[in-house]
Amino acid sequence: MFANVGWGEMILLVVVGLVVLGPERLPGAIRWTTGAIRQAREYLSGATNQLRDELGPEFDDLRQPLGELQKLRGMTPRAALTKHLLDGDDSWLTGEFETSPVKPQSAAMPPAAPLTQQPEGPVPFDADAT
Repeated sequence: MFANVGWGEMILLVVVGLVVLGPERLPGAIRWTTGAIRQAREYLSGATNQLRDELGPEFDDLRQPLGELQKLRGMTPRAALTKHLLDGDDSWLTGEFETSPVKPQSAAMPPAAPLTQQPEGPVPFDADAT
C-alpha cells in the first residue's frame, strides 16, 4: 500500500501531522493509523484465504488472468507491442537484423545476362530533366 512512499514523504507527513494535530495527539494518531492498516491487512488476507478454501483449485484459475493483467499493466507500450505482435523479436526496432551470407551461384545455373546493353560513350545530358 505504501510501497511508493519514500523517506522524504514520510518526514513531510510527520511534520504536517505535528503542525495539524500537535505534539500531544500525534502519537495517538500514528498508533490508530498503524492499527487500522494492520486490521485491513488481516481482513484482506482472511478473505483471500476463505476464497482459496471455498474455491479450491479454481482459485488459481481465477488468479492466472489477473496475474497476466498485472504483467501487462507494468509494460511499456513498446514492450507490449513487441511481445504480442512480434513474439518478442524487437530486432527491427533496434536495427539488429539477422543477415545471411550471400550464397554463391551453383554450377548448374548459368550466370544471368544483363537486361540491357550499356551504350558506349558518355551518357547524354538532358537539361530539362534536371
